[in-house]
Amino acid sequence: MTDPLFRLRGLRKSYGRGWSLRIDSLDVHRDQILAIVGPTGSGKSTLLRLLHLLEAPDEGTIEFDGRPVTYPVPVEVLRRITMVFQRPVLLRGTVLDNVRYGPLLRGRRDPEPARRALESLAMSHLAHARAFPLSGGESQRVAVARALVLASPVLLLDEPTAHLDPAHILVIERIIRSLRESRGTTTIIVTHHLLQARRLADRVALLLEGRLIEEAETARFFDHPDDPRASAFLRGDLVW
Repeated sequence: MTDPLFRLRGLRKSYGRGWSLRIDSLDVHRDQILAIVGPTGSGKSTLLRLLHLLEAPDEGTIEFDGRPVTYPVPVEVLRRITMVFQRPVLLRGTVLDNVRYGPLLRGRRDPEPARRALESLAMSHLAHARAFPLSGGESQRVAVARALVLASPVLLLDEPTAHLDPAHILVIERIIRSLRESRGTTTIIVTHHLLQARRLADRVALLLEGRLIEEAETARFFDHPDDPRASAFLRGDLVW
């Protein structure tokens, strides 16, 4: 196996009293889809923000592509990572304006990649619609289109299908698989949907109360978890 793309060691991040996130050791390998699961408040989004490299841990180290991360992180490194937030913020203007914004900042003026991204998400008919009247699900799909058009090698997704109907959930999942197959995109997805994690991920990590309880290949995680708390979580039992 190749060296990890991300290597986390002794990671601590606090908001208020006590540690809200403690990761002793976690490796994220290239070209893989890692699903992060766990109950609300377990630290999933905090972990994703740290992997975005815009926020520094209080303790511990993060290595990215074989090098220790130092803050502030150089722009050329940050541009290799794109994140889709659970509650995306859209800009004024049209849907197409929103999707083109990132490439324009990087000097890429051709609108066709943005149009293709919208087409892949069944949103071509909304390209020239104003962004602000969109529904929550439509806004999420615009945010995914904005990420797709940047073609970053790392994609972070925080509950990207939370407000979507089943048909559009399958569209997003198909795109995630396609990105890995066609571009070798490394994807880390936070999801509350265990079936989605099982469908999509190569590996699954479980957070409980800010601690990494279990991280394993997907079949092993679901069928033969090592930690009894992981077994209880998968059964739907109360574990905190």
